[in-house]
Amino acid sequence: MRSTFNIKEPKGNKETLILFSAYIKTEGRKFIYSTGEVIHPDEWDFENRQPKGLNGRSVKAEKHRVIKRQLDRYHNFYSDTIQNYKLSNREILLASLKEEFNKEFKRTESISTQFFEVYDLFLNEKKNDQTEEANSPTTIKRYEYNRKLLEDYQEGIKKKIYFNQIDKSFYNSLVSFCIKTKKHSSNTLRRNIGLFKTFMYWAVENNHTYKLDFQKFKAPKAQETEEVALTLVQVQEVFDFDFTGNERLEKVRDLFVFGCATGMRYSNYSKVQKKDIQDGAIVVRDQKNNDKTLKVPLNDFSTYILEKYNYNLPKISNQKFNEYVKEAFSKMGFDENIKKTTKIGKEIIEQIDHLYDRISSHTARRSFITIMKNKKIPDKVIMSYTGHRSLEVFNKYYKPNNEERNDFMQDVWKLEDTSESKNKDN
Repeated sequence: MRSTFNIKEPKGNKETLILFSAYIKTEGRKFIYSTGEVIHPDEWDFENRQPKGLNGRSVKAEKHRVIKRQLDRYHNFYSDTIQNYKLSNREILLASLKEEFNKEFKRTESISTQFFEVYDLFLNEKKNDQTEEANSPTTIKRYEYNRKLLEDYQEGIKKKIYFNQIDKSFYNSLVSFCIKTKKHSSNTLRRNIGLFKTFMYWAVENNHTYKLDFQKFKAPKAQETEEVALTLVQVQEVFDFDFTGNERLEKVRDLFVFGCATGMRYSNYSKVQKKDIQDGAIVVRDQKNNDKTLKVPLNDFSTYILEKYNYNLPKISNQKFNEYVKEAFSKMGFDENIKKTTKIGKEIIEQIDHLYDRISSHTARRSFITIMKNKKIPDKVIMSYTGHRSLEVFNKYYKPNNEERNDFMQDVWKLEDTSESKNKDN
């Protein structure tokens, strides 16, 4: 009852499944079981029934050694199972053998070819687990975005993602895709790699994969972001712009200004209703951390917009909002060039964007904090509006523009007129 390995499509020109097989004498038939591993026929040693080039330090050699280790698991499990059957005087049947293999390898087998089915299991568990405080609606949305990012990556490289191929080469390819195609900042990339690793740890713990290369994936160091913030003058300009004839962009503009005037996250301010107004303030539970209650006093801007929509603000998804708000700012002429520098490892990537391309729902929150700090409002007061508890995180939102930076410098470093005092000395 010797076991061996074959590839499903030996004459193909693309990666194919590796199959485990053994002849069962009692039934006179072959037991064939998919390992879930894939390999290109050119990389398969047909004589020894294993991957080629197992020696060396190349990425391909390491990949092949990982596959070989997994194949050894199938071979060893089969040998142990047959031995146990013999010792217990049990008849070896295909059905019972398959059942044993399913118990041991079912998840690894099914998942290695269906990566996103596992991600969905992960998402469902996170959504349904009410015991973990970390599983806030915002975190769930980030996991959902990460899934979409991986789908986009798979489509971009025109090659399916398999658990057994998540290695350094995969990591480098994913990072390159995020930077060059998605134009992610180092901080966004850092967050997404962290979320991906969380998913992979879950997959290992739940026996969906055995491969641990992902543990070595190092997210880029966090950098001070170069995101933009509007001045109060610019917010007023946005508020006053005439969008007559374009109701869609007018609603987006109003929501953006409402965010600038409240400092709230989009997930909070886009859902404000009349019942949330108490004693001249917006009082809501923080969507990101429902242990916190936000209390944001109304002002002329926020009151005007709420009354304009009879306290029933337009409903737009965050994704659509971020798409439309760029269109709105382009229409308003915010098209100056903005340079952005990102460092990933030793590589420095520079890109030039129009200002409107850098506007998002979070720009409103960043603008609120910057405007308030420039007006010398104490940090603790501003933080009581925004809900920040960490001064370090809060200060990352402060983004003075070049005009403000120049004004600050000139206000302090003024050359005093000493001509009068000199004349007195004479």
